[in-house]
Amino acid sequence: MTILDRFSQKGRVALVTGAARGLGFEIAKALAEAGAHVVVTGRTAATLDEAVAKIAAGGGSASAAAFDIADRAAQRATLADIERLHGRLDVLVNNVGARDRRPLTDMDDDAIDELIRTDLSAAVSLSRDAAALMKRNGHGRLIAITSIGGHVAMPNDGVYPAAKHGLTGLMRSMAVEYGPHGITSNAIAPGWFATETNAVMAADDDLMPFVRQRIPVQRWARADEIAGAALFLASDAASFVNGHVLVVDGGMTVRM
Repeated sequence: MTILDRFSQKGRVALVTGAARGLGFEIAKALAEAGAHVVVTGRTAATLDEAVAKIAAGGGSASAAAFDIADRAAQRATLADIERLHGRLDVLVNNVGARDRRPLTDMDDDAIDELIRTDLSAAVSLSRDAAALMKRNGHGRLIAITSIGGHVAMPNDGVYPAAKHGLTGLMRSMAVEYGPHGITSNAIAPGWFATETNAVMAADDDLMPFVRQRIPVQRWARADEIAGAALFLASDAASFVNGHVLVVDGGMTVRM
């Protein structure tokens, strides 16, 4: 087996949440191109169908599961469908993330609870149940998309980094608990990516001096630049990488 062979996902099944667009779609597309069948999730069936069609047009295999990630009954139903149809789950990428940029003093308890439920609690339960399915085959890759917001702070953004830092703790704990079962658990912390969600900021010329000063590569990341990190952690090439946070930020968090 060559080193390139170790990146193959042929014969494997992956589940990527929030994969209709943005980073989730690029990750799903990369896994499919490497040979996996990818189940893409999101709340809107029509946009998921578009994502599946794009992956299929590139020669990949994918299917859609539309549900709210915070709905635990829907999580369990989706995993049951994967087991019934494919008999296995090899890769889980928890990518869904919501954000509410407001001072904490402006956020009531319901707003805080909703963000934590979407950004952290949903990933905890889905990872737990996915790991139980992976254990049966003695192999699995759990990957959480966190954020550099879990390492550095900005004003008026308190709950999102708290949830993302929680995901880092989850992956490290699961690395210890599930490592003996052939399951690795890692996180990817993206920096400033020019996704649809950040389109207005990425197009703001007034922000570019800050980008050039703060990010050593002096630009926003393209959405597809997350794909290599995800494919690596999902592959046999990363078989001894466990409990790690792979930062993909152009050097932003290491610059003084």
